[in-house]
Amino acid sequence: MRFLRHSLTGLFLLAITLGLFVYAATMVRDAVEARLSDEPFAPPARERVYTVNVVTATPETISPILTAFGEIRSRRTLQIRASAAGQVIEIADYFEEGAEVQAGTILARIDPTNARFALDRAINNLRDAEAAAEDAVRAVTLARDTLTASEEQAALQQKAYDRQLDLRGRGVGSVSAVEAAELSAAGARQSVISARNALAQAESRVATTANEVNRARIARDEAQRDLDNTTIRAEFDGTLSDVAAVEGGLVTANEQLAQLIDANALEVAFRVSTAQYGRLLNDEGRLLKAPVTVSLDVQGIALTADGTITRDSAAVGEGQTGRLIFARLEGARGLKPGDFVTVSITEPPLPRVVRLPATALDAENTVLAITDEERLETIDVRLMRRQGDEVLVRGPDLAGREIVAQRSPLLGAGIKVNPLRPNPAAQAEATQPDLVELTPERREKLKAFISASQRLPSDVKTRILAQLDADRVPASMVERIEARIGG
Repeated sequence: MRFLRHSLTGLFLLAITLGLFVYAATMVRDAVEARLSDEPFAPPARERVYTVNVVTATPETISPILTAFGEIRSRRTLQIRASAAGQVIEIADYFEEGAEVQAGTILARIDPTNARFALDRAINNLRDAEAAAEDAVRAVTLARDTLTASEEQAALQQKAYDRQLDLRGRGVGSVSAVEAAELSAAGARQSVISARNALAQAESRVATTANEVNRARIARDEAQRDLDNTTIRAEFDGTLSDVAAVEGGLVTANEQLAQLIDANALEVAFRVSTAQYGRLLNDEGRLLKAPVTVSLDVQGIALTADGTITRDSAAVGEGQTGRLIFARLEGARGLKPGDFVTVSITEPPLPRVVRLPATALDAENTVLAITDEERLETIDVRLMRRQGDEVLVRGPDLAGREIVAQRSPLLGAGIKVNPLRPNPAAQAEATQPDLVELTPERREKLKAFISASQRLPSDVKTRILAQLDADRVPASMVERIEARIGG
């Protein structure tokens, strides 16, 4: 009985244990299912607001500035060449590289001995030809007088012949007398013909000697020109370059001795793309006489000159693209042929365009505008020009709108933003150049460098030195000058 009781007790405890395990598993399962079925707790979401810089779109009429790069050239460049061969016997003291000469100034002389001898021979030949011409004129006068005398004698012989015929008709004269008179009259007429032939020959000799005189005079002038060519002169006011002549040296005909450049007749040649060239044409397809400004950064100071477009190249060079344009410069002080300069061309004005930062425009030519709810809106615009870090655009819905100045991938249509509007006072302060105070040693170093410069014109030096004497000097100018001197 005890065994049975113990067995039943064990079975009861086992059943209770299994029941507890089942109950515990059920509770765990229910708890897991409840946890999985519950929604996670999240705090209420807030819309993210981006801070952006904005500018106000104001339509205006703007003349775009087209920027290109070109080379300074001289409109008048003369190659000074030897017109005669020989030895250089004299060279002027100022016949050297970079010397400024006046028109008509003697630069060099070539040995004129042979040319002078040739001129003397030509003068003597001319005198001989003139003497022969005078003899021919006198011969014509004599031939004309001989012809007159022959005609008078022929008239007398004819009268004698008529008288003999009259006497023979009255039975007084003889046949032999008539025949003798007739022969005399015929001889007189033959003398007239010979005299006329002599006069014609004399007149022909006059024409021949006149031609000989002309040829002799031409030869004399050529000899005189050859003699004058032994003296080399400056054809116009200019500056000498590439001087290669030496005193005592032998030169050949047409050998280049130097170049004469007119520094006051400068122009700039620059190349633009075909699209840019099209914007410089008027309604008739002709090139506009647009104003240009060239600048060259020399030792921290920009040399500038104004000019006007005059012409363009007749054809596109082999292997080249675009168009080559020439502009005549006025008052180009300090600029020299061969300088590589920056050219700014003022295009015809564009009406109703808006000036925006280049960062406000994307690749699809759209900008982001702010709505009344301070949300972004995409507006399509037409890109008219790019001007450095700015763009000129045109659009129907731009006037008066606030445009995002700097776009980023985080910005798009519908996003709420916090606009930062520009402060006019801060903008005015930012546009003023930075000024620095110079120590006496630093100021004297900069002034000494500018005073010793050979490329700066005197008026430019005066202006720079006056700026350096001020209490506060533009920092950009100081940096450029010190970059040249390694300061």
